Amino acid sequence: MASVHIAITRQVKPGMEQAFENALRAFARESLHVPGTTGIHLVSPAGTDSREYGILRSFESESARDSFYDSEFYAKWQHDVAPMVIGAPSRRELHGLEAFFRGAGEPPPRWKMAVVTWMGVFPAVLLWSSIVPGYLPALHPIVVGAIVDVFVVATLTWCFMPILTKLFSAWLRPGRVAT
Repeated sequence: MASVHIAITRQVKPGMEQAFENALRAFARESLHVPGTTGIHLVSPAGTDSREYGILRSFESESARDSFYDSEFYAKWQHDVAPMVIGAPSRRELHGLEAFFRGAGEPPPRWKMAVVTWMGVFPAVLLWSSIVPGYLPALHPIVVGAIVDVFVVATLTWCFMPILTKLFSAWLRPGRVAT
């Protein structure tokens, strides 16, 4: 089963920002207890005039995603916030590199995502491929390569990519402010 990442945006009515934000935070906390939900990240409006909120939600599978969006729990949330929002939510699935570059609105161009990803991959591969093999000389090179890859992926996921996406946020999404 592959994880599923969804980007949702909601446009909030003028004057309803604080009420929506409070309701959203409560909903986010409660929704983490729904089976199959693996995470949620809230993105507040970037500009002073913007009232677009982002919700980045992760599920353990497509069936978990479908169950969540078909649930009474989600239907109640939609009903509760209807007076605070303009229109229906915009919802789309994130694929591949987009999951690293998740944020409200459209993802950056793929070539920009590739450049920033390379900036993380290159030093991570260089670092771990020069350290790990020296500690595992008796293992087959394929096994050593697999272990190096584990360290590279972990370094990218929890260290390099969060730093690089924040550092290059203005270049990745011109006109958006990092949150």
